[in-house]
Amino acid sequence: MISSGEYGSHSWELLVTVDHQHEEVQKEFLLRVTGDLHIGGVMLKLVEQIKTPQDWSDYALWWVQKKCWLLKTHWTLDKCGVQADAKLFFTTQHKMLRLRLPNMQTVRLKVSFSSVVFKAVSDICKILNIRRSEELSLLKQTEDAFKKQKKKKKDKNSKEPLTEDTVNLCNSPVSSGLSGNDKSIFPGFMTPTYDPINGTPASSTITWFSDSPLTEQNSSILTLSHPNCSPEKLAEMYQPQTLADKAKLNAGWLDSSRSLLEQGILEDDQLLLRFKYYTFFDLNPKYDAVRINQIYEQARWAILLEEIDCTEEEMLIFAALQYHVSKLSLSSEAKDFTCESEVDEVEAALSNLEVTLEGGNTSNIVEDITDIPKLADNLRLVRPRKPALRTIKTYWFVFKDTSVSYFKNKESAQGEPIEKLNLKGCEVVSDVNVAAKKLGIKLLIPVADGMNEVYLRCENENQYARWMAACVLASRGKTMADSSYHPEVHKILSFLKMKNWTMSPQAVSDPQSIDMKPECFVSPRYTKKRKSKQLAARILEAHQNVSHMTLVEAKLHFIQEWQSLPEFGLSYYVVRFKGSKKIDMLGVSYNRLIRIDIATGDPITTWRFSNMKQWNVNWETRQVAFEFDQNVSIAFTCLSADCKIIHEYIGGYIFLSTRSKHQNETLDEDLFHKLTGGQE
Repeated sequence: MISSGEYGSHSWELLVTVDHQHEEVQKEFLLRVTGDLHIGGVMLKLVEQIKTPQDWSDYALWWVQKKCWLLKTHWTLDKCGVQADAKLFFTTQHKMLRLRLPNMQTVRLKVSFSSVVFKAVSDICKILNIRRSEELSLLKQTEDAFKKQKKKKKDKNSKEPLTEDTVNLCNSPVSSGLSGNDKSIFPGFMTPTYDPINGTPASSTITWFSDSPLTEQNSSILTLSHPNCSPEKLAEMYQPQTLADKAKLNAGWLDSSRSLLEQGILEDDQLLLRFKYYTFFDLNPKYDAVRINQIYEQARWAILLEEIDCTEEEMLIFAALQYHVSKLSLSSEAKDFTCESEVDEVEAALSNLEVTLEGGNTSNIVEDITDIPKLADNLRLVRPRKPALRTIKTYWFVFKDTSVSYFKNKESAQGEPIEKLNLKGCEVVSDVNVAAKKLGIKLLIPVADGMNEVYLRCENENQYARWMAACVLASRGKTMADSSYHPEVHKILSFLKMKNWTMSPQAVSDPQSIDMKPECFVSPRYTKKRKSKQLAARILEAHQNVSHMTLVEAKLHFIQEWQSLPEFGLSYYVVRFKGSKKIDMLGVSYNRLIRIDIATGDPITTWRFSNMKQWNVNWETRQVAFEFDQNVSIAFTCLSADCKIIHEYIGGYIFLSTRSKHQNETLDEDLFHKLTGGQE
């Protein structure tokens, strides 16, 4: 035995387990250390004692009891709090992880288990060629969904084996391609290489020396939509039936300010990569082929699995767009998409250069507008007084600047209005049913105690498009003098045209309609209402208005239709408000909080982030509190998820609202962690 005098009276033995990558049995080592020895010195002593020639650069110490990494190698054991009873694990920081992408494709790649999730997702997005990684995060599958997918398997306790649909993405040149068990359905093409921050094309040097593991075949799996799943497979997937079920979908979000291993994620586990924040910034078809497709796929599955509600008319539009995308994905147009985009990019750059050198075309110069345009029309005003009672009256409305005033009639418009509504910062929702000739605009105007709900009803499509565009711009603080007003009117008219279709003889006789399975394009609720042939005929009717679109146009239209749904972007949580005995539902969106009756699903009160002074979390009681303007304050306890998830949602949306100011710069990660991390 070594005498204590040889090492000093303050030395002690530290047990460290070494994770050898190619050995099944893990070896344990006892190190004689002192409290003033730094972490780097401990690792050096350990490597010298192991005496195995290999690359240890990716290894770090993991403290098993505390569940934390010891990454600050200059810190001493005393400063870290490591004592003789500590069990340390010497393991690699980068490990294999299986990710289920929004298009239901599983990829297997190396991810840092020691970096915070925010940084790990950023690295993942660089590998997958997805810009704006701050919009995504990692989601752990809920137990209900996991049990439903596993109920037909014999061994429920074993890990899910690597299926032949899993694409292996490793950093080594050998494994960068597809392995023998990997499968790709579509022929591949390369996506544009870009700067991940500002979206500009990357230099040729970066392209030549890029270490991205994406091959042409792997890239096609990320940019193209897979064939629609069978109704049987769709029935096996988890479908929320109630608001409480929808709340379970948001319980598994990982903490962005902690690492994977700190949250119990082990090597080769499976997580879901999803768009967490529904504010898609700067969608550019030239650089976002992967990103647009993944957003489209997430929206598509949200519709099919009824995670978001929509009307039958809207469901048919979604089905027609899906049908069109599936046809184009199997055609030669998908292969030529990137080449055409690159050619268009060069032509656009040359055109811009020509305009700059020659002074441009005078016809495109916007004239100075001294008088801001205004709208004046007879519209019907609908005000909900009670849940079952609405008053509908026709008034003379005048829209000017960012406000709407209404009068008893046109003759009294020179006097004082009955009421003047300031739409700046309000929420504008489409309330349209073309088949029933319903053209409504729902306005949610912020007031002291929540939101003031007002409905405007228009007489025809042109009137609706003009007023809807004016309301949308006013909500953003812009007037009709803005250059985006007329494009907004044109976009709204095109959407109305999509929803207004009639059956043509060509569609009835289309031979492709015989092979179409409408059950693959609509949610199960609508397949029960109509027979398969009737459903197919109606989808083909709607398809006539989208058949001229290119692949990327169809996906972008699908995303825009998804964004126009009233429930778009709402994440649900079961909560109990302070001072209340009943359980309520809380909806969190990119710009507001909504208190919802859990039994009926009706909104009770809405609070906007623009009126919020501050929010904080009591980490002892796990209570979230908010303060709004005019001395309005609320507090609640989250029952369906950890309060940290709601805290991160709020901070994340506020963080993302600053992107317009920093679109060409790297976003401040420290600011994100300050807003979303919190101190427990």
